[in-house]
Amino acid sequence: MDTAPRWIDNHCHLGEDAADAIAAANQAGVQKFIDVGCDLATSLASIEHAAAFDQVSATVGLHPHEARHGVGGLEPLLADPNVIAVGECGLDYHYDHSPRDAQRSMFATQIALAHTHGLPLVIHTRDAWQETFDILDGEGVPERTIFHCFTGGPDEAAQCIDRGGFLSFSGIVSFKSATNVQQAATMCPLDKLLVETDSPYLAPVPHRGKPNQPAWVSVVGQVIATLRNTTVTEIADATWRNTHRAYPALGPA
Repeated sequence: MDTAPRWIDNHCHLGEDAADAIAAANQAGVQKFIDVGCDLATSLASIEHAAAFDQVSATVGLHPHEARHGVGGLEPLLADPNVIAVGECGLDYHYDHSPRDAQRSMFATQIALAHTHGLPLVIHTRDAWQETFDILDGEGVPERTIFHCFTGGPDEAAQCIDRGGFLSFSGIVSFKSATNVQQAATMCPLDKLLVETDSPYLAPVPHRGKPNQPAWVSVVGQVIATLRNTTVTEIADATWRNTHRAYPALGPA
């Protein structure tokens, strides 16, 4: 008898309604969640969620939007046993909510933290691919690096993969206009493929415009299966295995 696909949402922001979001996602076959920190407050909240829910793991990081505030107070949190990665961190030259020099400095600092603590690195990059690669190459790419909410095309995907990175696809892959992202999802090696919601943002079609939720990570997986002309089960199984490889602290797949 076939079993239902099991999913991991490898990048979400659970927020205040974590219990309800987890319960709804469980009904959709989502069994594990990585709750991602963007600053001190959200990193602390992710650790609280991980302590409260066995299915949740936490990350600690400073989003490029918040880079101007610095990483003060974050490093001690990396010792928490529920913290499995550094990030999300990186560069966002689309919004420039923090000065670019601060973004570059804080990105480099967090790469160093990943090296120091032997943790995976979760990267947010938007309209800043070349500088992202330049800083990574200068600081040294951590052994496990995840390019979250991948928004590039095949060329950027190839450069990420050449550096050993994992590509994590969000609901953007379901948008009709996102042909470059769809091409990247098609060419990405199966063993480098991850899925996420980035909830409450970027709900996939047909839910676009609504607050996103981890339950819909299966929708992202279904879109990718269609693009790759394969089964949903293959995508679910592969991304389950890959996420455990990307984040060893999750334990065995």
